[in-house]
Parts: sequence; C-alpha cells; structure tokens
Amino acid sequence: MERVGAARDLVLGYVRALSAIDEAVRVAIPSLERMADVVGLARSRRIRRSDHIGAYSYTVHGAGCRFVSDNGTEVEVDFAVDGSEVFDLWRLRCYGLSLPDTVDVTDDELWSAVRSLRPPLHEVRPGWFRVAN
Repeated sequence: MERVGAARDLVLGYVRALSAIDEAVRVAIPSLERMADVVGLARSRRIRRSDHIGAYSYTVHGAGCRFVSDNGTEVEVDFAVDGSEVFDLWRLRCYGLSLPDTVDVTDDELWSAVRSLRPPLHEVRPGWFRVAN
C-alpha cells in the first residue's frame, strides 16, 4: 500500500508541476490564453521550438511539450484538440524518474493512483487523463 501512496503522491506532484508551468508560461507570455498555445506559437515561428520560458526550458514536439525545470525535473505533456493538457502513465513515470529523489513505480501502481484520484482526474480516452475543471 505504501508504493500506491508513493504513486499517488507522484501523480499529485505532476499535477502541481503542470499548474506551476502554466503559471510561469502565462507570466512570461501574457498574451497566452492556455499553455497549449505554446505549440501554435512555435509552429508559426513566433517562438523557437526549443528555448526557455521563465525557469523552464521547453521543447515543442508533435502534440505537446517537454518542460524541464532548473533542478532537472521533466514534465512531458500533450494537448488535446480543445487545448486541454493530457498525459498518460508514461509521462507520469518520466516525471517520477526525473525527480531529484527518483520515484520509480509500476504501471499497476500508477493505475491504482489515477483511479483513486477520479475526480479531479478524468480519463479523456483510454489511458489518457486530464485534470477536470
């Protein structure tokens, strides 16, 4: 049960990290309506595909971004068609493995954690989640 608790803390930490990144991005680029707009700005070449925003380096890829904080913590996120931030178990594991005090949990433990967090998490398609409004 302790490892499921660690997985739950990891998921909650990821959600807090997404929120912190969203805030940093909006402060750095006040015209942004949502974090997903970073992808559009990069595609239109108004910002670089890889650079820094606030205390984070970022790389735009496919349908999302990877943000890396000054301490090396990585937050991978994709964006749904409606612009909402979506993530899967792989992204959660990458986050956990990048933490200064690494958290390495199994997919089963992450599934248990995600299930225990409904709401605020919502499964938007099989295996993909977002934070409910």
